[in-house]
Amino acid sequence: MATTPRSAISDYVGQPLDFAQVEDLLKLQKAAQKISSILDLDQLIDHVVNDAARSFGCVEANIYLHDPQRAELVLTGIHACPECASLGKGHRLKIGKEGMVGYVGSTGQMRYAPDVRKDPYYTACQAQTLSEVAVPLMVDGNLVGVFVASHPKLDAFPPDQIRQLQALCNHVAVAVHNARRFQQERTQREQMSREVAEARAIQQALLPKSAPQIPGYEVEGISHFAGAVGGDWYDFFPLDHDRWGMVLADVSGKGTAAALLMSATRGMLRSLAEACCTPAEVLTRLNRLMVADLPAGRFVTMIYGVIDSASNRFTFASAGHLPPLLIDASGARFLQTEKGMPLGVTSGEFSESEVPLAKGARLILYSDGITEATDPDGEEYGAARLQNQVQHPDACAQTILRDVREFADGADLNDDATVIFVRA
Repeated sequence: MATTPRSAISDYVGQPLDFAQVEDLLKLQKAAQKISSILDLDQLIDHVVNDAARSFGCVEANIYLHDPQRAELVLTGIHACPECASLGKGHRLKIGKEGMVGYVGSTGQMRYAPDVRKDPYYTACQAQTLSEVAVPLMVDGNLVGVFVASHPKLDAFPPDQIRQLQALCNHVAVAVHNARRFQQERTQREQMSREVAEARAIQQALLPKSAPQIPGYEVEGISHFAGAVGGDWYDFFPLDHDRWGMVLADVSGKGTAAALLMSATRGMLRSLAEACCTPAEVLTRLNRLMVADLPAGRFVTMIYGVIDSASNRFTFASAGHLPPLLIDASGARFLQTEKGMPLGVTSGEFSESEVPLAKGARLILYSDGITEATDPDGEEYGAARLQNQVQHPDACAQTILRDVREFADGADLNDDATVIFVRA
């Protein structure tokens, strides 16, 4: 009840009220406000069967909550009832088959037994109980549970008190309904958090645990996920004849779906690379698999290349990915390929490029989370800033990512950002 002026109270009960009745209804309003503020289901039930029940003269009180899947009522709250306490919370009654509680649960109607010895639906609980009232807890016509109050005196619940209990139970029903929904949503959130944490741990485990030991080269990789899991991925793996494969990929989308697609792509690419194919052949075969299997609207951009430490050359193919950046004696330049659509879009061909890696050369592979990072004014970091940054003598994967973050003015990056840095 939002307000309780005297006229509103009179309208509520349908008859003029004396001072004691006004006090009772004000007490009802206070109890309802307290009940409505509790979102923890166990705390709510405990409050109702103890404080609220005691306030309204219920010597013994219980609450049964509805389990619709099993068509049962489950004992959830107990106040001053030794027999129910001995049964314990979780005791179940069949709706429509057991006692006044089962009857009220099936009909949705309040039942009052001024003398339980004469009530055909009453099931004896305590020998000293002589009167009992059971009130359904309903929300939008749906059963939430049943509130039961009993007394060792005959006809111990006058009409005014029963009306107050019914009014109280209306608030209890809504509060229980809300608390249950809150509990369910909290459980779902906790489960989702656990699943996301597990997904993140798995994804982190799929990234290289250390830099590869390629003779004549220093190689490092780093990946920053904008969320708990991401769609960027990089990898290194040894091939035959002093060659090393390296890949950097960016899966469309974000979150768990992108992480799942990334994991699947990793497995397929590693399997194909072990067949000793050239980079272009690997991407061609990988694309055939992904065109057949990927859902509509999903795709992957990728750079896959091979470092030959014997000939000091880097051969790569691109699937619609940003061009690698090479810095050597001739300056800084982005390496292009002629053909290469993103994987999973349509059938197509992939071309290769090959470049020498002379001593002192630097090769950088990166995702669009680097070049498309924005500052507070919305300006992008861009390829030119990346080109300038990697020419610093101390440039590495860490300094690139740090520079991008500083450019974003300390704000967290909105997209996954990944860098592979190779120094000959």
